[in-house]
Amino acid sequence: MAVALAKALPGGVVVNADASQVYADIPILSARPTAEEMQGVPHRLFGHVDGAEACNAARWAGDARRALARAWEDDAIPVLVGGTGLYLRTLLFGIAPVPQIDPDVRAAVRALPVAEAHAALAAADPEAAARLAPADTTRIARALEVVRATGRPLADWQRAREGGIAGDVALAPLILLPPRDWLRERCDARLAAMFDAGAVEEAGALLARTLDPDLPVMRAIGVPQIAAHLRGELTRAEALEQAQAATRQYAKRQYTWFRHQPPADWPRHEESLSVDSINKIVIKLQDRLLTG
Repeated sequence: MAVALAKALPGGVVVNADASQVYADIPILSARPTAEEMQGVPHRLFGHVDGAEACNAARWAGDARRALARAWEDDAIPVLVGGTGLYLRTLLFGIAPVPQIDPDVRAAVRALPVAEAHAALAAADPEAAARLAPADTTRIARALEVVRATGRPLADWQRAREGGIAGDVALAPLILLPPRDWLRERCDARLAAMFDAGAVEEAGALLARTLDPDLPVMRAIGVPQIAAHLRGELTRAEALEQAQAATRQYAKRQYTWFRHQPPADWPRHEESLSVDSINKIVIKLQDRLLTG
């Protein structure tokens, strides 16, 4: 859809907003578009980060601002595409100016079992503890380390966001929320296609680099499951099944996030995506972008 829209616009450029597709090491497991799929349309921020580096929302937003600026300098229209809501929110609405967390505080928090961390968060920041699922290790740790290091809840910092570009650009947003059954079937089929296309070998090459296991690329869906398979802990079929399950769980979280987090006036498309529906969507978006 992004490619079709870019081709319908004057000088259209596709800009990646997916946290996994930034990494050079996992083109198959991240479903990065192939040269054939790009159809000659310029693509930016795909595979531009080495797996040995950690890309986060702040870094990506900086890269995206530069990519958008170059497009506008060339009188081109950028088409942002991807499912990492935090990345898009950071670019459009800014980032919370949280100070650097003391490494000792971070290490102490990350060493806590998730149940203990959640209990500690309930004492230090009850609002965050009530909002977060008790098993959400990453977000609980982040909220706890922020309140311990700064003395202020993370929500306070988030209300002071800075650096967003939403007020300076004309947006034509669209959120895709296809039927869940259709989405789950697509997730399962895509993982099977990835394994058939060389995902196991791709993950093996990444693992051979012996990178820090805490790096984002090492936690990308498919990598831990294939690693277990290559260690002899899972069969290929079991690794595929677990990767499919992880993908469905991630898609469920994404779906919920995009249903509730973006501005309420952003259009939501809640039908399955056929060639015909994609063409109709592209025509509508093209009209909105070219007529203002």
